[in-house]
Amino acid sequence: MATAFITHPDCWMHNMGAMHPECPDRLSAIQDRLIASGIDSFLAFHDAPQASIEQLARVHPVRHVEDLIGSAPERGIKHIDPDTAMCPHTIRAALRAAGAGVLAVDLVMRGEVNNAFCAVRPPGHHAERDRAMGFCFFNNIAVAVAHALEAHGLKRVAIIDFDVHHGNGTENIFAGDERVLMAGFFQHPFYPYTGAEGVAHNMVNVPVPAGTRGDTIKDLVADVWLPALRNFAPEALFISAGFDAHYEDDMASLGLVEADYSWITLQLRQFAEQHCGGRIVSMLEGGYALSALARSAVAHVKVLADL
Repeated sequence: MATAFITHPDCWMHNMGAMHPECPDRLSAIQDRLIASGIDSFLAFHDAPQASIEQLARVHPVRHVEDLIGSAPERGIKHIDPDTAMCPHTIRAALRAAGAGVLAVDLVMRGEVNNAFCAVRPPGHHAERDRAMGFCFFNNIAVAVAHALEAHGLKRVAIIDFDVHHGNGTENIFAGDERVLMAGFFQHPFYPYTGAEGVAHNMVNVPVPAGTRGDTIKDLVADVWLPALRNFAPEALFISAGFDAHYEDDMASLGLVEADYSWITLQLRQFAEQHCGGRIVSMLEGGYALSALARSAVAHVKVLADL
């Protein structure tokens, strides 16, 4: 079985304005690097469907979803906060991004692929239950997790978030949910300035200071994440795969390189193979230095595909 690579042309159409770091070129960079690497022929490519209102409503109130859809501009750009804006194509892209995770879960749970990577935008892990923020509209990884729990009957799933920013939205949605374990590291203090205090018992948050490099991250994966995962015994792993902790990414101040992302991915893939039937759904979050993003994302996919 192959690794699924899920995306859609609509995800290129979302545009928050000239010079905005969360730009369509992010996906182009990943696609170009994927082809240049020669691993594209080993992947199973799928178009992302649109998530349904029912699927979104598992993690977002219906009124919030409808309000967000109804607020899309007919032309131009409309800001919902200083960092996050909508264009006429944003909602289609956001529905595809969330729908990619739903399809990924279905493919993995049906045994059609070993695992899946969703190369989509807008990202999702800052989107709270009833608030879009931080470049995010719907919480893509949360929609995927809820689909695994509700549509496929899983009892325990784990989310790993290695974006440089705390996944406040995902934590907001699943804090206290006994079916979900969430583990992540993130630069702190840093946007969104959450995750270090008042942490729910099912959250394994590891704030790290600016300047932290790969060796420290490897230690926390081995000493904190993996023991927590073994204790929890999830039936599937979900990854919020942000690549903005790369040392070339000037949106943050950590010091990871592609080899670190490969190592982290290998630990997670091996854990999943041993304990979860190999089931992994990974979704793109951040990463804004285009070359570093592309190299890191392709390194991640290469390990998922065991190439």
